[in-house]
Amino acid sequence: MHRTHRHPASRALAAGALSLALLSAGSAGAFATEAKPKPSPSPSASAMASITIKPSTTSVNAGGSVTFTGRTQGLKVGWPLVLQHQKAGKWVPLKATTKTKNGSSYSLTAKLNTVGNEHLRVSAVGKKVYSPAVTVNVT
Repeated sequence: MHRTHRHPASRALAAGALSLALLSAGSAGAFATEAKPKPSPSPSASAMASITIKPSTTSVNAGGSVTFTGRTQGLKVGWPLVLQHQKAGKWVPLKATTKTKNGSSYSLTAKLNTVGNEHLRVSAVGKKVYSPAVTVNVT
């Protein structure tokens, strides 16, 4: 009985051709998916808006008033703003409100009665836009 042996070189050639065909098909699929990248969503108005804050003083007697001033960016003139203070880890609105003025500035005055360090910020009503928090010591 006589057996025919295939040459190892022909096996390597066949495997190489098969690999090349698989790679070509895979890269064609990759090119098809990369041809049109999806546009990223545009940032929301809240992401572009900001508020600055500056208290007229950082220390006041209980019942005393503090004026907060600052500028806004990305909010329309006339947009309502409210002063908030942190109570038990949550931000609670106070009665001090105002609206943005021409030039994107604002000013509001609040009477602070709670003795201790008050953590305060200004919030744009209806938006998730807040100033950084400031601390006023009420004695």
